[in-house]
Amino acid sequence: MKLIIQIPCLNEAKTLPATLMDLPKRIEGVEIIEYLVIDDGSTDKTVQVAKSHGVHHILSLGTNRGLATAFKLGIEHALKKNADIVVNTDADNQYFGGDIPKLIQPIISGEADLVVGCRPIASHPEFKLTKKILQFVGSWTLRRISKTDVRDAASGFRAFSKETCGKIFIHSKFSYCMETLIQAGNSGLRVCSVNIRINPKTRESRLFKSTFQYLVKSGGTMLAMFFLYRPGRFFASIANVFLLISFTIGIRYIYYAFFTSDFSGGKIQSLILLAVFAFASFSLYSLAVIGELLKANRKILEAILTKKKEEKPHDY
Repeated sequence: MKLIIQIPCLNEAKTLPATLMDLPKRIEGVEIIEYLVIDDGSTDKTVQVAKSHGVHHILSLGTNRGLATAFKLGIEHALKKNADIVVNTDADNQYFGGDIPKLIQPIISGEADLVVGCRPIASHPEFKLTKKILQFVGSWTLRRISKTDVRDAASGFRAFSKETCGKIFIHSKFSYCMETLIQAGNSGLRVCSVNIRINPKTRESRLFKSTFQYLVKSGGTMLAMFFLYRPGRFFASIANVFLLISFTIGIRYIYYAFFTSDFSGGKIQSLILLAVFAFASFSLYSLAVIGELLKANRKILEAILTKKKEEKPHDY
């Protein structure tokens, strides 16, 4: 069995050595362990540092294409190198590399297809109260959308089986963390989590500049993925609100028309509003049906693309 540990990098010359030193050299049940550095347009000596530390594979993207793209291209490269398991970790050495054996064990034993390393968010002193609350709320929301029970949805410390790597299709430009969970949970893949340790912080996150930016990007990503992977639920939920409003207006109209004497003017405004909200509800239900049909078509296309990935000859 071959394990490839991939590390997306953007100007990580200072932190990459510690990250590489933290990775395991031997794991029971794994014959080959190789490291893959994805250089996402670094302008420092990240590539030179990777080479000097004996990194087996270096994938240079040329320009900064974003974390989600770097992750996706790294997964594709790992498959070309015949990886049976791919582990993704961060170059800032946030995650404790010694927990990789624990992370991949459910895949080795055939119990899971994707494993997420859950950080001790509630008890970690370096996490501010605001971050803890946001992580809790965000993970709770992701569990509802993804149909999984992962407690730390934002964790990038993950293990993927070879089959799972072939089924992943990243659409987001912000981060792969949310989308891979939503896709896996809604595709019937087995997702589980294990508790992992983290190292002392070496730098601030580069994925977002402020909490507000993180909320906007994360919220937008979750909404887009909810729409993409569960369109029926997305549009039907909104349609139900409009239907309830139109129903309430209808009840109000009937009440004034038949049970009160104050019906001057006929309350025609109520009928107009009822018609508007009822039509909006019908339109949204129609979009829900169309969305589910498109979803079924997308699944067929993804299955075809997955089959082509399996048939495509590997590059050596």
